[in-house]
Amino acid sequence: MQPLIETPCSPPLKWAGGKRWLAPLLRERFWSKHARRRLVEPFVGGMAVALSLMPERALLNDVNPHLINFYCHLKHGLRVGGVRFENSREVYLANRARFNALIKNGQADTAEAALLFYYLNRTCYNGLCRFNRKGFFNVPFGRYKSITYLTDFGPFRLLLKDWEFRVGDFALVGVEVGDFVYADPPYDVEFTQYSAEDFTWEDQVRLARWLAALDVPVVASNQASERILDLYSGLGFQIEILQAPRRISCNGDRRPSQEMLAYKGV
Repeated sequence: MQPLIETPCSPPLKWAGGKRWLAPLLRERFWSKHARRRLVEPFVGGMAVALSLMPERALLNDVNPHLINFYCHLKHGLRVGGVRFENSREVYLANRARFNALIKNGQADTAEAALLFYYLNRTCYNGLCRFNRKGFFNVPFGRYKSITYLTDFGPFRLLLKDWEFRVGDFALVGVEVGDFVYADPPYDVEFTQYSAEDFTWEDQVRLARWLAALDVPVVASNQASERILDLYSGLGFQIEILQAPRRISCNGDRRPSQEMLAYKGV
């Protein structure tokens, strides 16, 4: 069995619904038996799981092109500089306008856009990643008392050198024999627009069926809503319900949220 590697880097981004809390369980229960496989994540998000499991090879996908652009530049040696990192409303609004101008002008794949995406993620309200229908970032300023910005992205270059990043729909990822798939899609909740496209209930059904048809070990997590539990159990997954370290709503309902863990072939 491949020795487990301690995580040398924390995730560089804040990410709503991040699974850093779940990663130890995933490692102990599932990944430890499959650590020589390639890790495939159709929804890489904040990269907390991959950075915890530390596979030798990984295929990390997301439908958000700005997120993947940032990771691709990290992999190839992103350097801090040229973008002002400051916890200031004025600087934030100027950087957000510049980021959206790059998108408008077809320069969203540049290193400058990657740095701006990192800055906006660290500085915006609650680390949200939200785009309007035209594809422009529209999250307001975050009002944090203090923010720690990375001053050196260098350590990520070595960590990510054998990991592949792709942009696109999960069904186009290209799972191969011998892979291990962990899927953490947008929750089955009202807000799912973290890119210019929504992730609808039809997408949830399409994903569950796609995962069920894979002939490799699969683990999936999601909000433990009644219809999600019915969907995955009806497709033959084993189901566990976990208590997540977050609340159902910031608008009154303060009960702990429940998370579904579905798995097969593990």
